[in-house]
Amino acid sequence: MTAHDQIRAMLDQLMGTGRNGENNRYQVKFSDPKVCKSFLLGCCPHEILSSTRMDLGECPKIHDLALRADFEKASHTKDYYYDIDAMEHLQAFIADCDRRTELAKQRLAETQEELSAEVAQKANKVHELAEQIGKKLARAEQLGADGFVEESMKLMEEIEDLRKKKNAAESEYRNSMPASSYQQQKLRVCEVCSAYLGIHDNDRRLADHFGGKLHLGFIKIREKLAELEKTVEERKQQKKQELKERDREREKERGGSSRDRDRERSRRRSRTRRSRSRSKSRNARSRRSRSRSQRSRSGDKHGDRSHSRDAKKESREPSTRSSKMDEDSHRNKMVAE
Repeated sequence: MTAHDQIRAMLDQLMGTGRNGENNRYQVKFSDPKVCKSFLLGCCPHEILSSTRMDLGECPKIHDLALRADFEKASHTKDYYYDIDAMEHLQAFIADCDRRTELAKQRLAETQEELSAEVAQKANKVHELAEQIGKKLARAEQLGADGFVEESMKLMEEIEDLRKKKNAAESEYRNSMPASSYQQQKLRVCEVCSAYLGIHDNDRRLADHFGGKLHLGFIKIREKLAELEKTVEERKQQKKQELKERDREREKERGGSSRDRDRERSRRRSRTRRSRSRSKSRNARSRRSRSRSQRSRSGDKHGDRSHSRDAKKESREPSTRSSKMDEDSHRNKMVAE
């Protein structure tokens, strides 16, 4: 990774996907199922064990520091219960590692010379002391590198005492079995990371193992799993209760919306009935007005016909009177002559 990439990763981790107004490269949110929830909590085995003897390769889910920053910011206001998903992921991983450890123990039991119970107990004591020395030596070196010189010196004194005890245990173990059998490397499997440890390994080799990335990575994973398992039942109950409350709220919203829809339907029906009654009354009034107008038109026509008949009668009467007057005047003239 170049210096530019390192700076970019640091900015993503600090500011999230929205820095400088730009979108994240995966075009997803941290809540997407494609995003690794164990990575968001900083305990994905693919990330912790990278570049070790048990490198798992690239995680099938998305790892993005910017998404982790978004999650850390959002988790202050809302609980996403990703610790439950991470715990299930780590449980499956550790269960698989424990199976491999048991298989390795079985192979050692089949291939190595079987020791008596007394000799095996002495050999285990040597292994335990060597393990303590390796852990304390790795811790002392780390403290010295961090500047805690006094603490580192105290651990070195403890290491010297453990070395004396180990030498005594090795002597007892050597004297309890033939020299030819003692020269054979007696292996044991590390209960933490499934690595093989030899009874004749020196302190430097043991310190490299117990202070190495593989062993410390497994310690981190196992400690995180133990931490999550303490609260998982309570967290599951909280999640279940929250889901029930959300369902109740949705049902209430649906019920309220359905009641609103029913009210709206009833209003529409009442408006429709009122409009129909109004249209019926308008139609009735229009029919009545048309019938009255028809009757009035028919009465006007009848009156016009009677008036025309009277006018004709009146026009005929003066003509008959005038004709009678003419006839009377003519008779009078004839009598005069």
